[in-house]
Amino acid sequence: MKFQPRILAASIAAIVPYHLALAADEAKTSVLDEVVVTAPMMLEPLVVTTDPKAPRQPVPAHDGADYLKTIPGFSVIRKGGTDGDPVLRGMAGSRLNILLDGENILGGCGNRMDPPTAYVFPESYDRITVIKGPQTVLYGPGSSAGTVLFERTIKRFDPPGWKFNGSLMAGSFGRNDEVADLRAGTPDYYVQGTATRSDANDYQDGSGKTVHSAFTRWSANGAVGWTPDGDTRLELTGAHSDGHAAYADRSMDGVKFARDNVGLKFEKNRISPLLEKIEAQAFYNYVDHVMDNFSLRPVTGMKMVSNPDRETVGGRAAAKLRLADATRATVGVDYQANKHTLRSTTNYANLPRVEDASFRNYGLFGELTQFVGERDKLIAGLRADNWNAQDKRATLTITGLGTVANPTAGKERNETLTSGFGRYEHDLAGAPATLYAGIGHTERFPDYWELISATKESATTLSAFDSRPEKTNQLDVGMVYNSGNLTASVSGFYSRIGDYLMVQSNYAKGARTPTIVRNVDATTWGGEAGIAYALTGTWKVDATLAYVHGDNDTDATPLAQLPPLEARLGLSYDNKVWSAGALLRLVSEQDRFDVNKGNIVGQDIGRTAGFGVFSINGGYRPKKGTLVSAGIDNLFDKTYAEHLSRSGAMITGFDQTTRVNEPGRNLWVKVNIALD
Repeated sequence: MKFQPRILAASIAAIVPYHLALAADEAKTSVLDEVVVTAPMMLEPLVVTTDPKAPRQPVPAHDGADYLKTIPGFSVIRKGGTDGDPVLRGMAGSRLNILLDGENILGGCGNRMDPPTAYVFPESYDRITVIKGPQTVLYGPGSSAGTVLFERTIKRFDPPGWKFNGSLMAGSFGRNDEVADLRAGTPDYYVQGTATRSDANDYQDGSGKTVHSAFTRWSANGAVGWTPDGDTRLELTGAHSDGHAAYADRSMDGVKFARDNVGLKFEKNRISPLLEKIEAQAFYNYVDHVMDNFSLRPVTGMKMVSNPDRETVGGRAAAKLRLADATRATVGVDYQANKHTLRSTTNYANLPRVEDASFRNYGLFGELTQFVGERDKLIAGLRADNWNAQDKRATLTITGLGTVANPTAGKERNETLTSGFGRYEHDLAGAPATLYAGIGHTERFPDYWELISATKESATTLSAFDSRPEKTNQLDVGMVYNSGNLTASVSGFYSRIGDYLMVQSNYAKGARTPTIVRNVDATTWGGEAGIAYALTGTWKVDATLAYVHGDNDTDATPLAQLPPLEARLGLSYDNKVWSAGALLRLVSEQDRFDVNKGNIVGQDIGRTAGFGVFSINGGYRPKKGTLVSAGIDNLFDKTYAEHLSRSGAMITGFDQTTRVNEPGRNLWVKVNIALD
């Protein structure tokens, strides 16, 4: 199926997106109201905010990546039922900065079985905010593609009270989810407890083939806070989570994803006319991951186990300043350090951990907003980061060579990198619209998977530890329009990337074909567009479009691992008691690829055909605070796979496919409850 833009015009009047929602009114009482969940709109320049507690279609896996894929510009590199890697505008890995309540969390698996979003349980958060492009310096280094903030917000309980949000969901392929979030407090103190669990069996694709994809995930989070007045908050948090997941793309499965977290946060507002706010936090994250080839699949040969872990500590302090009536600034510092260890035998629990790498970063940042008249605004920021990385590997295990000495053993790197941006925003005088244009520069230090991870070499040596930092220069332009009944946005970008860190498999090195890391130059451009129009008080039309184009300038080939053109279309009905809708997702073929090249997650396999997937839903609100919703995803049982997908692996008892095929027809029902 070749997707043509004219399909938009032909289909928009007949096809319907999904609009169902859960929204808690924090100020007074809990209600369930309407929001767009299939494609949340960009309501301010380069920023998209969505409610992770809301029902949505198609039903996502219970992890952060599958929630992000509902936002135009996002894709997911698929591996099975859960734990895919999020991709924004074709950029994956550490090009996308992901923070959980302001904290960094880094996975342990050398083959990206556990990206940061694998440890995200979205319904335990109140808000997901996406900042597209290198257009902020406040949230850590290297965010050339963008920044994603998973955030919780607890307001002061004055008067004393409590709130509860929960949901239950059941669906095809044994899917069942349970979420409970209870908050209670007085004007001076509060407590919060959140628990989530999600479980699913192997799913079947549209042809009835079973995909090795079962998973179970659970989490428990707690917080206690002190709020002596409306401007002060001190909070202590803790979290523990775990789970297991079967993968259709590799020879091993994840049998342990344990995370332990402790965090401390302080905020003080309205301190003086100059100092509007100070905030500080410190955190500790520990990930203990185990993968093997026998717990979740039949054993066909020698048993294999790998047990990496990652310990991350960090902190941040920032001050918001009111320099003048029209001038605001935020200045601050942040810090992050992590170390990675690995042990790999069936009796791993009895062996000491062996550290293979450590990283440390100090960051200094400042961001200034200047209002110019009534309709113009200038925003600019600068950031400097001092990096240290150490290669702790004495030897390397190289396919075809066995165990050899590491040429960069004990080597230490110290580099200072800079980032910055400037953006102009203008509110039109005769229309409810904002135009904007911004230029951003980001220097990204290579991450663990590009420098250290097993099997990674450079083009000339057995170690990739000397790979150069990546440098991105990007132009972002666009418009946001909101007249009440009509909401629309369009954003475009053009990016030149120097020393782009590309991962290439099957690279010819004599008789060997290893996976290597290369620095190349690249160019990308594209954008996203969205429109939502309320035809009446109950009917609404909606459409989104996303596209990215990339070139590997060094090799004169297409840049690998880029998603194809994608559109979502439709019309929904909601009278605040009953709702109904449908979603048509249209994806073009992708014939721009470069086999064996890509990123730390995966490499291009070849061309993919286009496809269309149609889904329907309905909802009922029997009373305030209760929403019952149901839907059928992939109504016509389409067999398809995403372009950004890992290759299907040969697993005993399962049919091997070229890519990881997506679920076939999937029925689900969900109940949301909000009480206070």
